[in-house]
Amino acid sequence: MMDSYIDFARFYESLMEDARYSERADYLLGLCERFGHKTGLCLDLACGTGSLTRELNSRGVNVFGADGSAEMLTEAMRGDGILYICQDMCTLELAEKVDTCFCTLDSLNHLTELSEVKETVRRVGEYMNRGGLFIFDVNTPYKHREILGNNAFTIENDDVFCAWQNVTEDGMLTEILLDFFEEQEDGSYQRYSEQFFERAYTREELTNALNKAEFELLAVYGDLTCEPPAEDEQRAVYIARKKG
Repeated sequence: MMDSYIDFARFYESLMEDARYSERADYLLGLCERFGHKTGLCLDLACGTGSLTRELNSRGVNVFGADGSAEMLTEAMRGDGILYICQDMCTLELAEKVDTCFCTLDSLNHLTELSEVKETVRRVGEYMNRGGLFIFDVNTPYKHREILGNNAFTIENDDVFCAWQNVTEDGMLTEILLDFFEEQEDGSYQRYSEQFFERAYTREELTNALNKAEFELLAVYGDLTCEPPAEDEQRAVYIARKKG
């Protein structure tokens, strides 16, 4: 698992133009309504720079964010008044229980061992009131195998040029290499590099982790839909309720 996004944090938002935070916030709240759930106290787990957290807050949700990267939280804490805590998913400790936990944009994929996923799910369950909802999404094995695997991409906008290279050995674990090139005032470019890994998990693995943490899996949908994932689905959304 990646400890921090030292340079990536500065460029994160400019590279996440397809995250669709406003639409995603409406979608998540729509899922809560679909399953008859009031959000109550909500945790945005692995909140990154806080864009989704702010969207939820603007819709009246009592939400706070947690992320293991101090660099990401530095970007998040820019005068919006939302509580952010620096907490690793695998060692999550909260002062009080929550009613809802969202963990989006493939954050669980950054846990590269199944044991880490199980521990994260267990801790979410430990700090969730009975009847609470845990909604998370993951990059699918299809995406790791067919889209990310051993492919290269480039992203360019007004803020940065990014060269993105992936190396996948077994179709599930992907090494991601990012090189950022930022233009300086004199016309030269400063280069920054990041390296981290993501792992895909099967539905069976995730369902077992949820069951062991006393969650009932209510549904699995394709990204931003209320339909079962297609065979070529790149992101799957899991909705689980804390038993009790």
